[in-house]
Amino acid sequence: MKRSEINAILGRAIAFLEQRQFHLPPFAFWTPEEWTRNGPKCREIVDAGLGWDITDFGCEDFENRGLFLFTLRNGTPVDRTQGRGKIYAEKVLIVEPGQVTPTHFHFHKMEDIINRGGGNLVVQLWNATDDDRLAETPVRVGIDGVSREFGPGGILTLTPGESVTLPPGLYHKFWGQGSTVLAGEVSCVNDDQTDNRFFDPVGRFPTIEEDAIPSHLLVSDYTRWCSPER
Repeated sequence: MKRSEINAILGRAIAFLEQRQFHLPPFAFWTPEEWTRNGPKCREIVDAGLGWDITDFGCEDFENRGLFLFTLRNGTPVDRTQGRGKIYAEKVLIVEPGQVTPTHFHFHKMEDIINRGGGNLVVQLWNATDDDRLAETPVRVGIDGVSREFGPGGILTLTPGESVTLPPGLYHKFWGQGSTVLAGEVSCVNDDQTDNRFFDPVGRFPTIEEDAIPSHLLVSDYTRWCSPER
């Protein structure tokens, strides 16, 4: 992805969140220079991967195969394994109509995916086989505490206010329907480095062509701009 494209996506996302009166913490709007100056003060932000996350999954087609996220709170894999500290995470997502997040599951993370407003959020579901293929077995999930069963590859449509609980090992992909969706994710500790299993090989973080100065940093930019040891 080009940095200029990422900057434009960020601008649209900020405007959409303001329209929806969804407010972000102050560090969301730091400039790269402010990140550099803050150094050790932002260690938790860097270690937990809080902040902006825009990906085209390596497909160079963000409009049709991509996702916007902002991680609001998160622990670390150490917190998860020790069962103390922040053992939870929260994200806000913006999902456009027809914009697909590819089929994947998580090895450890259980998550609630929430439609917080806008259009519908469409989720397709499969169990995983022991060798990580798509199982031809019924899928059972909880939708706001109500158990429902779907056939393999079944389609669940979440209207605004609805949510689904996805356990580890459950393949899912999702996209928006009708209009832009403001979605949320509440989960166990999120680890995007090791806990995602995509059915088809994709890149979780984009390769960026630096054709412009970043307006705001992505999580994947932190190692370049803000060393916690500074």
